[in-house]
Amino acid sequence: MLSIRSFSRAAPRTVSRLANSSIKRQASAKSSLLQQSTALSWKPTRTSQFAASFSSAARRYKAAGDEELIAKIESEIQLENEMKEADPMPASITEYLENGPFKIEDVPGQEDVVLTRKFGNEDIRITFSIADLNMDPENDYEDRGLADEDMDSDNINQGNPKSFKQAPEDSLEDSEEGPEDTSFPARVNVIIEKPGNGALAIETVAQDGMIVIDNVYYYKDAAHAHAKSVEKAHERQDLYVGPPFGNLDEDLQVLLEKYLDERGINTALAIFVPDYIDMKEQKEYLRWLENVKGFVAA
Repeated sequence: MLSIRSFSRAAPRTVSRLANSSIKRQASAKSSLLQQSTALSWKPTRTSQFAASFSSAARRYKAAGDEELIAKIESEIQLENEMKEADPMPASITEYLENGPFKIEDVPGQEDVVLTRKFGNEDIRITFSIADLNMDPENDYEDRGLADEDMDSDNINQGNPKSFKQAPEDSLEDSEEGPEDTSFPARVNVIIEKPGNGALAIETVAQDGMIVIDNVYYYKDAAHAHAKSVEKAHERQDLYVGPPFGNLDEDLQVLLEKYLDERGINTALAIFVPDYIDMKEQKEYLRWLENVKGFVAA
């Protein structure tokens, strides 16, 4: 049984709890009415405006390095344009495009360039790529030279001539002649197709004004030569398409080279391809710079 003093202490708290409970129920009822009223009178305009404002602010945000990057890209673009003005299109390109037998297909933004022509009942298609501009023909020779040196360090002038070591007087004599003017090797893939008779796919390399044949393949189904689908590419893996070109009889090799020469796959093409790759790569690099600049600045 509570004492009077204890009861007097507890009474205010009880009254307070009852009052608070009543206030909470009233507040809850008002809140429910307020929610109903808000639901009836809600308008999305202000919220939408806020979201749009936030989205616009997010789009305008730029990192500290963006302007510096854009300025650097602009300087690169200016440099490329100055180089283009100072180094006009080589005569080998203009002459070939005007007088050559092939029609050129060069799509901006793509690496591959296609040359096509008709030769009697043959459809000839040649492809090459600006990706070959980054090929380094010296790497293979250097690796072989290092291997030869490790195997026999006493005899330093065996193996590939490019790995030979020279005496100081020989080096001085060679330096007076100046650097040798050579072009980079560019892969040139040739497909010669005859309706109903399959196709020849010939892998060659154009360098220093020469077309060098690597392989000659024959496909009964011309679609295997193009191999544009995964299915055709998979099917041709199991086909026998011919021996390595270097294993053929030398006279046969010479006649196959003549076969290509008569179809316009010759010295003129070998000079044209590396020059055109060099020109196209510069154009594509300039286009890439413009695209990156536009993306960063957006």
